[in-house]
Amino acid sequence: MSRADLRRIVRGQERRVGRSFALLHARTPSQMERMSTFAPITLSRFILEQERLYPEASGAFTTILLDVALAAKVISREVNRAGITEILGDAGEENVHGETVQKLDVFADRAMFKALDHSGTLAAMGSEEHEELLSIPEKFPKGEYVILYDPLDGSSNIDVNVSIGTIFSVHRKISDGRKGRLADALQRGSRQVAAG
Repeated sequence: MSRADLRRIVRGQERRVGRSFALLHARTPSQMERMSTFAPITLSRFILEQERLYPEASGAFTTILLDVALAAKVISREVNRAGITEILGDAGEENVHGETVQKLDVFADRAMFKALDHSGTLAAMGSEEHEELLSIPEKFPKGEYVILYDPLDGSSNIDVNVSIGTIFSVHRKISDGRKGRLADALQRGSRQVAAG
């Protein structure tokens, strides 16, 4: 059994023990009722419930949001393990803004691209780490949205323990043709369909 498997088992047991402890220490019937009916709302659950409110929805937008969430989780995991896996420090290059690219920037950019490139929902992507618009690989279908992202905003502050995160903006494609164009990415902020 691997260390990761053991950690998952221990975390699961800790959660069960924590819930049991809270139920044992509930003082009133209403507290006990609230604790026994508690159902956490995950991001995935929330997004899917919102999609159901729009019967005409194709699911493409939902897929984009779920793929961004997956990429953010993968990036978060790697950031949390960065000191152990020796992925901290400079990658030896500069991005389009003249900033030093960190090794984690490279990982995060690749994670975002790989999470989003295959679903058939996007026509193009734009990343802070690239000067040009990123095309969807030919082997994958193209969609009706364009996403712009900074896969690891604030990465130059990792060494001093300042907050970092992934930021993104989603627009509907406005150009003709299958592939996304620069005009799709350079729309006004008021035309965004999502950002985070």
